[in-house]
Amino acid sequence: MQRLGRLSGTIHTFDGVTATIERGSATAPVGSPRPAAERTPRVSTPPPARHSRLRSSNGRKAVMAVTGAVLVLYLIAHMAGNLKIFYGAAAFNEYAAWLREVGHPLVPNRTVLTLVEVVLAVCVLAHMWSAISLARRAHRARPVKYAARPKSQASGYAVHTMRFGGIIILLFVIWHLLDLTFATVNPAGPAGAPYDRMVEGFAAGRWPVTLFYVLALLMVGLHLRHGLWSAFQTLGVVGARREKALKLAAAGVSGLLVLGFMAVPLAITFGVVK
Repeated sequence: MQRLGRLSGTIHTFDGVTATIERGSATAPVGSPRPAAERTPRVSTPPPARHSRLRSSNGRKAVMAVTGAVLVLYLIAHMAGNLKIFYGAAAFNEYAAWLREVGHPLVPNRTVLTLVEVVLAVCVLAHMWSAISLARRAHRARPVKYAARPKSQASGYAVHTMRFGGIIILLFVIWHLLDLTFATVNPAGPAGAPYDRMVEGFAAGRWPVTLFYVLALLMVGLHLRHGLWSAFQTLGVVGARREKALKLAAAGVSGLLVLGFMAVPLAITFGVVK
């Protein structure tokens, strides 16, 4: 009997231990490790390709901003060169000759000028491509116009200036090249000196050319003002503290360029430069 009591106590103790283990397994189950074949592998996402960035709207806005900045720098340099006409024929013709000879004798004549022209042509084409593609994308995203929309700078004259003004500027550039660069429509002809081309091109008898030039420059100013402000926004330099200063900078740069370019044809037409 004593042996049976001891045995039953042992069994009771073992049952208690077993119950404790079972309760522990019920409250904190430990799962078996999953086989390696069933584990989900981590797939690393490759960085976006460059061509996919150009397909995005932000990428194309960046292209427009960078190419626009290059064109603005060219306009500043071109305006400074045009103003040399007020120093006389010799100074202006010497400046025109320097443009063709810059880099000589390290490189042949007109090499640097040709490279600049190629870069400018690429910038103009890239600028036009980004502008047209963004306009088409915006039209596809909203094919039906809103019944009423709040007035803003983007919905006012600036949008029409950027679209239709760009066409006028393109036509002006084509005429400008034919008139003063290749001189095919200039009274002085290709054999004329740069100073003579400029003076005869904006003579009083050709006032319609001067008027077209002035109107095109106004379009350039409006286009440039809005373009500079949009570039500041695209490049992320606009802040609450700098917004007013950047708007003034955009208006100031465009205004100075317009006045600088207008000074030459108006001075020739009204007889200040002869």
